[in-house]
Amino acid sequence: MSAPRDTWKKPPFIANPLLRWAVILGAVAYFGWVGLTMPIDWNRVSEGLGRAGRIFGGAFPPSFERSGLLIDGFLESLKIAILATAGGVLLSIPIAFMSARNVAPKPIFYLGRAIIIVARSFHPVIVAILFVKAVGFGPFAGVLTLIVYSVGFVAKMLAERIEEIDFGQVEAMRAAGAPYFSTLTYAIFPQIMPRQIGLTIYQLDSNLRASAVVGIVGAGGIGATLANAFGRYDYDFALAITMVIVGVILVSEAISGVIRKRIQ
Repeated sequence: MSAPRDTWKKPPFIANPLLRWAVILGAVAYFGWVGLTMPIDWNRVSEGLGRAGRIFGGAFPPSFERSGLLIDGFLESLKIAILATAGGVLLSIPIAFMSARNVAPKPIFYLGRAIIIVARSFHPVIVAILFVKAVGFGPFAGVLTLIVYSVGFVAKMLAERIEEIDFGQVEAMRAAGAPYFSTLTYAIFPQIMPRQIGLTIYQLDSNLRASAVVGIVGAGGIGATLANAFGRYDYDFALAITMVIVGVILVSEAISGVIRKRIQ
């Protein structure tokens, strides 16, 4: 009779049972304390349900009578997304090389990483508010906002790809006496180009979505049209704008997904 085999069990995340239960009980106690101390005005919540009912009641059926205004807002969002993607990607390439540990000197590396950290530290809405205050209402503020947003994402991802390249090609170019920019052109760029194209397509799709959000605070695009519709209590027109935003995002997501699969 063969001896029974020991079945393997995945070890717990926290091996010490006392510490594990202490963490679980602490998390439960914390969430309970947050729920009990959260300042919630239940009377206002109950009144808000009634207001929400009136808003949804006024939103149906959606109104497309002012389709010209809707199309103008969408085209403005598209312009913002394209310009911001182009500007953000062009800025991201040198910042990514500055932020790659294997190709940049230490002082340059820390400067590049600092730029990326600053660009990623703030939500696009906060950046949009700052640019609206600086350059005024309109699409220019939206373009500047999404350039910062693009740099924070594209530069970081591209820098990580540069750090993963096959460094043998770089060493071969250096051994042959190739200058720095020739090494970048012939040894590094061919290895990162597929990732760069994929990141550009993804960021264009992301900027198209973000342009609708930053427009609510005055940075142009379809978001500004949506904010104006809510301000005039045109809930049926606001629903039509929302439907168009969702439809465009779904189509752009599908197109960008197909393109990314083809270049991988």
